Amino acid sequence: MSYETDIHDLLEAYKSGDLSEDEVISRFHRLNVTDLGYACLDHDRSLRRGFPEVVYCEGKTIPQAASILTVLASRHANVLGTRASRELYETVKPDLPEALYYEQARLIVLEKEPLPKDPDHKIAVITAGTSDVPIAEEAAVTAETMGNEVMRIYDVGVAGIHRLLGRVEEIRSANVIIVIAGMEGALASVVGGLVDKPVIAVPTSVGYGANFKGLSALLGMLNSCSAGVAVVNIDNGFGAGRMASIINHLR
Repeated sequence: MSYETDIHDLLEAYKSGDLSEDEVISRFHRLNVTDLGYACLDHDRSLRRGFPEVVYCEGKTIPQAASILTVLASRHANVLGTRASRELYETVKPDLPEALYYEQARLIVLEKEPLPKDPDHKIAVITAGTSDVPIAEEAAVTAETMGNEVMRIYDVGVAGIHRLLGRVEEIRSANVIIVIAGMEGALASVVGGLVDKPVIAVPTSVGYGANFKGLSALLGMLNSCSAGVAVVNIDNGFGAGRMASIINHLR
């Protein structure tokens, strides 16, 4: 049973006189949050933000992350866990047999009620190199799970700019564009100068020593001379996918 269904049932019980106002308020507070001691799950987030609380799995123990995912799945049709290991996936699989594991993206995805996608409003996910693909897949699968059509355009960095220029019309057909690059991060500025759509830049930690684990790409993107380029944190594919989804659903 979903959180939204629980709320509907509470309101129906109040409407029919089976529950008093005080009883409804008390039960609503219990519905709103599940306190596991080590985690306080925010079930109301799906109503406020359009998607349930997403679980950042890295740094949690396997039992903690598994319990959080399982409890969320008992209340919400769709659940997303980021930075998840295969060990965690194998742990939750018996309780969540419909869940899928995306190895490159390190995502656990449960979609019991897939969100509708509008084919006329697409998100483009572009990488400079193949080494950026794991972060790109985190962004792409996140956006797809949140109800978006995604086109993937990989390995079109500035070292071979003709690869990008050959796909400009395809890129321009997207409603929102995510550009993922390490090294000096120049691709975001180049794409930003070719399109009239919002560009979300994701610096990655891909690169040699003076890349400083993504800092050079981050600073390059923040200092882009192409207007309309916004930047998320280093390696934050999830954040880019989430932001792109919010923009893509604006009408």
